Amino acid sequence: MNIPRLLIWLTGLAWTAAAPSLIAQGRPLSPLAPEPDWQLLNVYQETITRETFSRRLEKVYAPRGAWKKWITLTDEAAIIRTRRDQPSEVYRLRFAASDSSEKPVPRYWRRASDFKNDPADRPLKGVRIALDPGHLGGEWAQMEERWFKIGGDKPVTEGDMVLTVGRHLEKNLQALGAEVLWVRATTQPVTSKRPSDLEDVVREEFNSRGIKRHKIDYAGSTDPTKMASIKWNSELFFYRNAEIRARAERVNTVLKPDLVVCLHFNAEGWGNPDKPELTRLNHFHALINGCYSSGELAYDDVRFEMLLKLLDGSYPEELGLTDAVARVMARETGLPPYLYLGSNALRVNDNAYVWARNLLANRLYLAPTVFLEPYVMNSQAAYDRIQMGDYEGMREVEGRPRPSIFREYADAVARGIGQYFKSRE
Repeated sequence: MNIPRLLIWLTGLAWTAAAPSLIAQGRPLSPLAPEPDWQLLNVYQETITRETFSRRLEKVYAPRGAWKKWITLTDEAAIIRTRRDQPSEVYRLRFAASDSSEKPVPRYWRRASDFKNDPADRPLKGVRIALDPGHLGGEWAQMEERWFKIGGDKPVTEGDMVLTVGRHLEKNLQALGAEVLWVRATTQPVTSKRPSDLEDVVREEFNSRGIKRHKIDYAGSTDPTKMASIKWNSELFFYRNAEIRARAERVNTVLKPDLVVCLHFNAEGWGNPDKPELTRLNHFHALINGCYSSGELAYDDVRFEMLLKLLDGSYPEELGLTDAVARVMARETGLPPYLYLGSNALRVNDNAYVWARNLLANRLYLAPTVFLEPYVMNSQAAYDRIQMGDYEGMREVEGRPRPSIFREYADAVARGIGQYFKSRE
């Protein structure tokens, strides 16, 4: 696989000192994003036919014509605008003349069909699986606003809970023969940056958007003016942007897995953080990368990153894996599917639990990525199970014996991945 320059570029995903000045100059880059090097797409010349490229563009990655302002298709090539502020600057991606003439796609991950499986009880022998427990937890949980507490009960902290799920999942996957890697194994950030390091970036972002009135600090999570403060936004850039970009660097240049599993719990709005409310809603969905809007594609870096995902061929594998895991999880948890009502997500097959959506993590991880959102952690049903803690064996839950919510989650994910690899023999 000859993609060293692409991997060198990806090391800039965690942080680039150029980003603030590019924002200040009006360049259309999202915060902390490196400027795309479009010549890195040269490794994908003639690796895909026009038919496959246009079908994936319209049906998965940029539906409802979201791509048409930025990409022009001819019989021979895709003509891609490389700079929003310079319409004449384009990149030409040549199509393969036919399926049989497609050149090999350079990538670091392997498909399930590339493995010769062991006996049925070890279908994942040799498969490198990276676990990415979402958020951070620990001392960062309240900053992330993925934390709540009711009375004297144990706090509900997503970043810590998914670490517990990950530890059980590691054992399950290893028992199936997989080599398990960790994107985040502790509650400490992967990025070396901290919110204070990003305050100047926030100021540049405010300036670029013409925001003149802002403040330095804010008075806690209930402060209605917090979003106009430097501090709150620098914290947001830290855990939602710099941290995920650092994880992408680790995934793409250090771990180089065959697939990534992003572990999350979902949540509905819980109202006043000081008096959180529980809901009856409890559901599950799983995500693959896709459904970019025209507005998102207006950012040069996002447009470039979408094309990397489209061209590296991860879509069929990503969909297959996510579909398999979602079907097992739906059966094992009994949760109904979550329904997106807006245009930011797209159904991509007949599985009501699987949606395409553009998230920073599933966009930047250049391997098939299964992004899971089971259980509503502030639903009454999930909350009661979380308060029960992580226990061995079975306990009665709603009138029937069930494992802990953490082990149920891990068992279903491992079973789904194992079934997918068995099916690809």
